Amino acid sequence: MGKTMLRAMACLTAMTLAMPAIAARSTPRYTSLTVFGDSLVDAGNVFTATNGAIPAATNGYFQGRFTNGYDYTDLLSLSLFGKPTTASLAGGTNFAFGGARATPTSRVPDLDEQLGLYQLSGQAIDRNGLYVLNFGGNDIFAIGDGDIPAGYADSAAFLNDAVTRYAAGVQTLAGLGARNILITGFPVASPAAVQGYAMLNARLDALTLAPDTSLFRFDSLNFLTRVQTNPAAFGLPAFTQPGTCQSGGIAAVAGGCVGYFQFDTIHPTAAVQQALFQDLDRQFALTAAVPEPASWALMIGGFGLVGASLRRRRIAMTMRPAAI
Repeated sequence: MGKTMLRAMACLTAMTLAMPAIAARSTPRYTSLTVFGDSLVDAGNVFTATNGAIPAATNGYFQGRFTNGYDYTDLLSLSLFGKPTTASLAGGTNFAFGGARATPTSRVPDLDEQLGLYQLSGQAIDRNGLYVLNFGGNDIFAIGDGDIPAGYADSAAFLNDAVTRYAAGVQTLAGLGARNILITGFPVASPAAVQGYAMLNARLDALTLAPDTSLFRFDSLNFLTRVQTNPAAFGLPAFTQPGTCQSGGIAAVAGGCVGYFQFDTIHPTAAVQQALFQDLDRQFALTAAVPEPASWALMIGGFGLVGASLRRRRIAMTMRPAAI
């Protein structure tokens, strides 16, 4: 190896050793977080709308959430920006309402209406923001309860409309300019949920999106199966407590609901929400930082220096007289 090449490699090594200081200047991957969905991610819209009656803090619910702690979007926001999500009715960017459906059939703002509220809020689309859509569970509950709203021929027609509107909501966001969209779907253990998620993926495949659009598709039902089967893989103790934590009284809630999977009859505990956040982050690296432009320039410049040295070395070898 020639002296020129050695000098180039030494220069690159020096820059590589300096990278920890550069990494400290890295910036978050996303610059904002906007949430649409149901009670799994409601940060207090229903709580605000009912003057604190639902979900009641006296029943162990935490700060307007439908569980005993922060939900996975709160944890994502805390990791990215150092604060949980804020309900849209309190001036924030979390438009989720407990009880919401993908179909326009509940008594709270559903998917289409939440997107409408977002547009009416006057908030500009952040092309570097992350947009979360968390729907489908309450539509599946309606099918399981045999509570198909008027206007639908049967449960199949209702499920088809839920899937169609869910995919259309993604298209709407992308059309407004969103480029990073996280979709979770149908987190209910039922054949209808499995069918609905498969249908949703097919509809998402058929969407017309800008080439730089990233769709993060998360199979919530698959996660719930994995975490219940092997909680230790998520850093959780075994789910040894039957029933729901809330039914155990405030003492159980104050104890963190250890050993419980369900907080109430519908919602998982905050510990399961934490595991959900960690699983999402492992799968999609949502909280990974990206180097600032100056950092990229430094790294690219280093690689360019090595490349130039290699090219000069090849030219010199080509021009050298052949050995006799």
